[in-house]
Amino acid sequence: MISMFTSVLKRNRSLLVIVAGMLFTGILLSSCSKGISKLLKNPDPAYKLRMAEQFFVKKQYTKAQQVYEDVMPYYKASKEFEDIYYKYAYCAYHLGDFMNAENLFKSYLEIFPNSTKAEEVDYMRAYSYYKQSPKPELDQTSTIKAMGMMQTFINTHPGSPRNKEATEIIDICRAKLELKDFKSAQLYYDIGQFRAAGVAFTALMNSYPESLRGDEYKLMIIKSYYRFAELSIEEKKVERFEQVINECYEFTDRFPDSKLKKEADEFLNLSQTNIKNLNNEQTKTPA
Repeated sequence: MISMFTSVLKRNRSLLVIVAGMLFTGILLSSCSKGISKLLKNPDPAYKLRMAEQFFVKKQYTKAQQVYEDVMPYYKASKEFEDIYYKYAYCAYHLGDFMNAENLFKSYLEIFPNSTKAEEVDYMRAYSYYKQSPKPELDQTSTIKAMGMMQTFINTHPGSPRNKEATEIIDICRAKLELKDFKSAQLYYDIGQFRAAGVAFTALMNSYPESLRGDEYKLMIIKSYYRFAELSIEEKKVERFEQVINECYEFTDRFPDSKLKKEADEFLNLSQTNIKNLNNEQTKTPA
């Protein structure tokens, strides 16, 4: 019987460890919650502020945030209020609540426009917007807003050491917008909407004229319009293959040393051959 019990215990040791861990975590969280609740009930705002400072230094931002919020009314007219509000805003930032952080940094600048920390907070407000920027497939309103705010920061603080990073962030945001537009254009091509793809890739080139991928985009314009010409009715094919030829000539003028030039030349030859064959067929067709 003892042997059997020992065997069962060994087989379930991992489960017992997990359960024990969960119980310990639950007790710890409950204890922390009770501790904060007890602290918030303390009538001494100076003591609570000292505790909030300790939480902040220890990076216990959830606790610090709760206590700072509680003591703010007591210090609103005091010299300590600026520092409290400053750290309160950073609590939201460090907790990943970037929307709230942006609002708090904005409010800080409105309440303390002459603060020695104004430049830092102005940057953090823009950076909080940048942190809200989603992956390229999603709506990029926050990305566009972040670019504008970073540029405003650069213009407002021309000598700031943060301007280098602000410029880099603008470039990152621009690259994300470019990638989003590229994926949209590529999707048109992939689903067979070749005319729309040609228009979209042309818009992409116009929007990002200095892009390092410009020759790729131009080649996709050529491919899109070539496929569009192929699928067109006979009466429109010559005109549309001529458009492909023009795009190929533009490719050569703009990207004479591109590694993709050989492929562009192939579409040029194919389009010229198609036009020649179509003209021959029209000549052979009896009136």
